Amino acid sequence: MRLLARNQRGVAAVEFALVAGTLSFAMLNCTDVARFYVQRMQLENAARMGAQAAWNSCDTTKLPATTNCTALTTAVTTAVQATSLGTAVTLQSGSPSEGYYCVNGSGVLTLVSAVSAKPTDCSSVGSPTSQPGDYIKVVAKFTFRPMFGGVSVGSTLPTSITSTAMMRLQ
Repeated sequence: MRLLARNQRGVAAVEFALVAGTLSFAMLNCTDVARFYVQRMQLENAARMGAQAAWNSCDTTKLPATTNCTALTTAVTTAVQATSLGTAVTLQSGSPSEGYYCVNGSGVLTLVSAVSAKPTDCSSVGSPTSQPGDYIKVVAKFTFRPMFGGVSVGSTLPTSITSTAMMRLQ
């Protein structure tokens, strides 16, 4: 019996199994979290590309773009789907949208009017000497799916990711 109690063959294999299991679990978590943040950054880039495509594809002398630029939605959709996320990126309902914005006293861009009625100034936000700007707003959406959802913290991350980008047209 004493011989059996002092036998240490196989201890290294057991220790390796414990350490490898813990490291594997940590790597699965890191992989899912890293994928989430990379895909979120790609979605932010896609939204910016969509806003820039709106500015590039529409003649700014014929504003508002949402009513006078027939290629607007196609150009924005093509741009937001140009990242590695591809067609998994979609536009939120009602996007792209357009409106007149002013900067308020706190430095925040504030919607002052829809494009159907251009205000004469920014007095509604406390800046009567400023002129409102025509801005296009693009809201892109993506659904995140963790690779190891059953065993990693990836399943606790939000599955619906949304990113908004705005660009001044005039």
